[in-house]
Amino acid sequence: MTTSRLPGFHEHDREGRRKRLVDEAGVDPETLEALDRAPEDAVLEEMSENVLGRLTLPIGVATNVVVDGDDVLVPMATEESSVVAAASHAAKTARPHGGFQAEGGRPEMVAQVHLVDVDVDEAQATVEDHADELVAGLRDPEGSMEKRGGGPRELSTHRHDLPEGDSALSVHLVADVRDAMGANYVNELAERLAPRLEDLTGGRALLRILSNLARRRVVRVEATFDREELGGRDVVEDIVTANRIARADTCRAATHNKGVMNGITAVMLATGNDTRAQEAGAHAWAAREGRYQALTRYEVTEEGHLHGRLEVPVQAGVVGGATSSLPSAQAALELMGEPSGPELARIAASVGMAQNVAALRALVAEGIQEGHMRLHAANLARQAGVGSDQIDDVAERMVEADDVSASAARRFAEDLEG
Repeated sequence: MTTSRLPGFHEHDREGRRKRLVDEAGVDPETLEALDRAPEDAVLEEMSENVLGRLTLPIGVATNVVVDGDDVLVPMATEESSVVAAASHAAKTARPHGGFQAEGGRPEMVAQVHLVDVDVDEAQATVEDHADELVAGLRDPEGSMEKRGGGPRELSTHRHDLPEGDSALSVHLVADVRDAMGANYVNELAERLAPRLEDLTGGRALLRILSNLARRRVVRVEATFDREELGGRDVVEDIVTANRIARADTCRAATHNKGVMNGITAVMLATGNDTRAQEAGAHAWAAREGRYQALTRYEVTEEGHLHGRLEVPVQAGVVGGATSSLPSAQAALELMGEPSGPELARIAASVGMAQNVAALRALVAEGIQEGHMRLHAANLARQAGVGSDQIDDVAERMVEADDVSASAARRFAEDLEG
């Protein structure tokens, strides 16, 4: 992939976009064809129960994205108008300042075993005395995970006093899951660890499962967005103020962070990752200080540009599960240049920040609904058969007339031709 900067990309139909990706960005045509390839029925039967059909969502591509100096085309699966376009535009405003710089996302997950019916203080001391032995007993040098350099790493204990007056002991096992999301592997480790803890402590292992608050997989992203591209210094300052409101107002923070997740979840879905785990972990992280607040922080630079920081756990995998089963997910990873798990996490977080900036700019500038309606109008015009050279003009007239419908699209198209 040579570049993600493709001016006027949205103006083409699907075949035109694919041609530009092949001609200008060096994308393999077979990768693009695989984005449309449905999984075999047998694969669907293995993935879920009582299967009756399949769900299709559009997979778009965010352009203009630069992460750690590398151009990347980012596939996004979403049903919401404006998400892909907004992320692409925000990424464009960051390009003059080097794009997104990201770090973190190391592939470590935590297995939890909760012990009850036990003297917690005594059990905690016993488990900690045997921590190294317990971890060593879980290692499997011949297993596929450890052959790839992963495996169990360390163990810790945490006391929890429960609301009704009793207590429980939570034992945390950290495991390196390499390029996988890691849920199945970590859950297996928890199941294997539980009876050993019961034997040691005399307690009962009530819960044995991973934690989706992936503290070890936190990604930190920074970027500077050009003030002129955003609409001027006043817009930049208003974005900063809007972010401050989201840090103080929990109701606003939920919608603010939904904007971040519009980007991250769309990338996770396109690549076959577990979107529910991602959403749960991100929102739990937003409340880690005891109060739910914005995941992002923004400030005005000396030059008047917008500088942003995002910190969020991303549970991204590029092997296993639906990622390996779905042809479209494999094609999405190929389109991105076949990133590792941590690289995918950093890309997804970068798109999350781009989407958040775009949403904030729309809110403080023209209002979010106007931008949504313009894109919706353009989509309707396209579906109504309006020529690509007329779509923008027709969409503009539809919004101005407050008549966003297929019949209006055809009427305005006829007016332009007449």
